[in-house]
Amino acid sequence: MSADAHHLTGHGQDTHDPHAHSEGGHGSFQSYMTGFVLSVILTVIPFWLVMGNVLDNSLVTTLVILALGGIQMVVHVIYFLHMSTKSEGGWTFMALIFTITLVVIMLAGSVWVMYHLNHNMMPMEAHDVMKNAR
Repeated sequence: MSADAHHLTGHGQDTHDPHAHSEGGHGSFQSYMTGFVLSVILTVIPFWLVMGNVLDNSLVTTLVILALGGIQMVVHVIYFLHMSTKSEGGWTFMALIFTITLVVIMLAGSVWVMYHLNHNMMPMEAHDVMKNAR
């Protein structure tokens, strides 16, 4: 067989290639430094928002901090965990999506249950006042 035939059939391949399974690969120093700098910036901004009382509305401040926290999680997943749609045939990314889905369901369900428990466990006097106020 020719060298091209060996390549097409898979015979003669070196199965001891150390880089065969490193599709995602480890990051370079520059990649780690980029992730580190982004993480520091995404940590300092919420700290500044709270300590400097920059925004007057606390709801807006909370939403900005939550958004920056979400962005920081994405930075960590990309730069430090090296997860992408290409690493390990996309299975790590699918596992991440599944995990995020479960966490969202659990958090939303927990908040829903706590809200209804708070509403249903109010003393009757407060409950009657709330009903009459509507």
